[in-house]
Amino acid sequence: MKKIGGLHVLTDTVLQDRFSHLDLARLAITGGADTVQYRQKTRATRDMIETAAAIQDLCASAGVTFIVNDRVDVAIAAKADGVHLGQDDFPVRLARELLGLDRVIGVSGGVLDEARQGIADGADYVGFGPIYATDSKPDAGEAQGLGKLSEMACSLSVPVIAIGGIGIDTAADVIRAGAHGVAVISAVCCREDPEGATRTLVGRIRSIHP
Repeated sequence: MKKIGGLHVLTDTVLQDRFSHLDLARLAITGGADTVQYRQKTRATRDMIETAAAIQDLCASAGVTFIVNDRVDVAIAAKADGVHLGQDDFPVRLARELLGLDRVIGVSGGVLDEARQGIADGADYVGFGPIYATDSKPDAGEAQGLGKLSEMACSLSVPVIAIGGIGIDTAADVIRAGAHGVAVISAVCCREDPEGATRTLVGRIRSIHP
């Protein structure tokens, strides 16, 4: 059975360099995250596969879903649980053909037509955002807000994972607006205590969705 988690922690070594991807995955898992997403844009493919495989082993031992951002080839090689694809990334329909029916595929959808097309092509969940202004992804666009999130969640047949500027103070509001879960980068990766930040976020989410 596919597991679409409530807290997706995206690992990052660009916004911070104190922790490796594997360090962040371990801390997020210990803090209670149920999904880890490996996000790396500019590294050699061989290195990415090695890192992804190590994170996959860690996640598998903990029963946590492991997603690779963008790179279907890395996901296949590392035996990841799935991939998350943007609108300009690998086509969802082809990714589904390559990954089969058992792997998780997420797709970014900034508007309803994009989201529905992604679902028709085989996506299991839609990533929607940015909900709030964010510095983690400069090309993310204008903040969508909770109203648009609610509209998106009510209009789709799959879970919506909200992303963009979400932190400890806003996670519960996002869940109340209809999101199945939240995806965060700086709210965990850039904190002094990523494990503690994860644990607090999990608590805020579970206060709405026990």
